[in-house]
Amino acid sequence: MTSEHTTDFAIEGHGDISVGVSGAGASGDGSASATRITPGNALRPEDIALEVRRGTAKPSGDVAEYALRLGDDALILAQRLGHWISRAPELEEDIALGNIALDQLGHARSFLTYAGAHWDKSEDDLAYFRREPEFRSAHLFEQPNGDFAVTIARQFIVSYYQFELYKRLLDSTDATIAAISAKALKEVDYHRDHSAQWVLRLAGGTEESRRRIIRGFKLLWPYVEELFEDDELTARLAEAGAGVQPSTLREDFDRLTGEVLAEAGLDAVNDLGLDRIPQSLGGGRRGKHSEHLGYLLAEMQVLAREHPGASW
Repeated sequence: MTSEHTTDFAIEGHGDISVGVSGAGASGDGSASATRITPGNALRPEDIALEVRRGTAKPSGDVAEYALRLGDDALILAQRLGHWISRAPELEEDIALGNIALDQLGHARSFLTYAGAHWDKSEDDLAYFRREPEFRSAHLFEQPNGDFAVTIARQFIVSYYQFELYKRLLDSTDATIAAISAKALKEVDYHRDHSAQWVLRLAGGTEESRRRIIRGFKLLWPYVEELFEDDELTARLAEAGAGVQPSTLREDFDRLTGEVLAEAGLDAVNDLGLDRIPQSLGGGRRGKHSEHLGYLLAEMQVLAREHPGASW
């Protein structure tokens, strides 16, 4: 499964490129990067597929549905970020956003490979041959890129959410979920730092850059609440120790994002008015999506549907 190039040139790859992050990595591995596989976190989708074929990795129905949610979030975000290739405001960001997209694609491949084991489906089956109502991505991941500041605002929210989620899933009683999360956590720690640095840079730059990052947060904040909604599935998984209740992530998310916003001189109430922004009804976890997902899937799936026997 790979990202496809888009023909849409509105604002809205990968060789062996590594972006070193000094001090990054939840495990203390300072060599962790957006793309480098380091010793101890080298779990690949191919490894999961091999265990599935051997019959040593088989998720329950609940775990498969949970992995599908996490995989769909990462897959859709990877596609969105991939649109920035050759369009970012500077060359370094072409590489950085491309690498982050590839990290997310790697997370998607791992989660979808594992989820598919329950239904005897491959990662490609799940990525390319499901209809829109069968996807389980939250609405935030589906939102258009907008300008660069909107993309950074979305990435800031997503990376802080994913970091807290994967950190808790290290203790999952499902060994495969825990292993995928361990690798993803190292990469998302870099994503967190990248987005935070850009929030500081945009908020502290010109009047125009500050206006745009404020606008970005206001546009995307309606979709935050859905990330932290509990339901019957997460309740069962949390009780079994295989998953976490999303609501338990909110306190740390608010605290850590609040620290960055404060450093950027952005008051969540007075500058951003986040407490007054109505929340979207959501529904992505139940297959009820925003109007944006269908267009993205049509673009992503067109080649696979035209050539179903091809190896991607």
